[in-house]
Amino acid sequence: MAKRRIVVLGSTGSIGTQTLDVVRQHSDRLEIVGLAVHGSIDLLAIQAREFGVRHVAIGDASLKDDPRCDELAALVGSLPATADDDEVSGASFGVGPAAVAALTQLPEADVVVNALVGAAGLQASYATLAAGKVLALANKESLVVGGDLIMPLAARVDAARRAAGVAPATGPAGALMPIDSEHGAIYQCLLGENPREVSKLWVTASGGPFRGKKAEELEQVTPAQALAHPTWNMGAKISIDSSTLMNKGLEVIEAHHLFAMPYEKIEVVVQPQSAIHSMVEFTDGSVLAHLGTTDMRIPIQFALSYPERWEAPVKPLDFRTLGSLEFAAPDTDTFRCLALARHAGEVGGTLPDVMNAANEVAVAAFLKEQIGYLDIARCVEATMDAHERGGVQVVESLEQLEAVDAWARSAARVWCDRR
Repeated sequence: MAKRRIVVLGSTGSIGTQTLDVVRQHSDRLEIVGLAVHGSIDLLAIQAREFGVRHVAIGDASLKDDPRCDELAALVGSLPATADDDEVSGASFGVGPAAVAALTQLPEADVVVNALVGAAGLQASYATLAAGKVLALANKESLVVGGDLIMPLAARVDAARRAAGVAPATGPAGALMPIDSEHGAIYQCLLGENPREVSKLWVTASGGPFRGKKAEELEQVTPAQALAHPTWNMGAKISIDSSTLMNKGLEVIEAHHLFAMPYEKIEVVVQPQSAIHSMVEFTDGSVLAHLGTTDMRIPIQFALSYPERWEAPVKPLDFRTLGSLEFAAPDTDTFRCLALARHAGEVGGTLPDVMNAANEVAVAAFLKEQIGYLDIARCVEATMDAHERGGVQVVESLEQLEAVDAWARSAARVWCDRR
């Protein structure tokens, strides 16, 4: 069986390093052919050497004159080609966003794992699907900001996969595989089911480190407190989003696009143990739930193995020791970001782009202690309100979304500077 060849964008982050761990465990089935990072040159060099990767890129253009880049270029140029690399000549190394996007075009790549953080991942997702490759998506903003552009592209790749006979005999064709605990769970619960018989998608949330707190208790929250997620090990930005419940808001918008589900059929439920990763409710009252160990390597592996299931990458969940399962409604009055994200999704157009950009700016400002914790939602709401007053646009192009993103970031920075 031929190995599946993978490009990992964001290889030194949480999802990226866990993807590499899955590849280590299944080296007979998976091979890394490209790696990209934002600025972690030293760790990228270690990864390239370990996996023999001859195509690497660094996203931070300001590092182009760093002497370590010359060393990395020399390293990848010295690595031997694999026996199956006859159709590809030489190695490649580049610095800047274009170099990262270029990895999605490697002719030998079958799957691109997009684990980039923030709106920067949208360009890579678009380029991956435009090249006809499978997109294993961990970058939330690709669908939150550009779902209106990404999903039609994915449908075209799905059709091409079916026409070429490389899609599974049953089930989705697999052009876009979600690397996300919640959406991976819903994806699996829907396998073999009729989407018209779905009455509700239940997106689960741990509730974050401040579950049960009220607004007055959160005014003095520090970045260190907000980064202390109770169950998941994630990067700083995603951890803050989880604490504000913005992460769930983004996932609601993603679910709308991924599963073509109207917002009135998508609900968030707090499940503190994080054992149930999400659920699908059907018109007859039946509910399918996806349970498992709280380890991202499980959804990562399924995205890479689909339609097959391989040996578990982690110790399976022992239901005898799980204890109780709790459920609660999210507090959207205290955690305003969830309500703001749902509103952005329901309005649609360019409003989710503005919401996402403002949130990125506000989270960065909070991490630098320039604004307070509750100011994150205030900044997002103020920026969204300004955009709605000016007129929300229909999404038409990446260039349009980039321009709206730039406006929203500028507006959000002005708001933060005035605090």
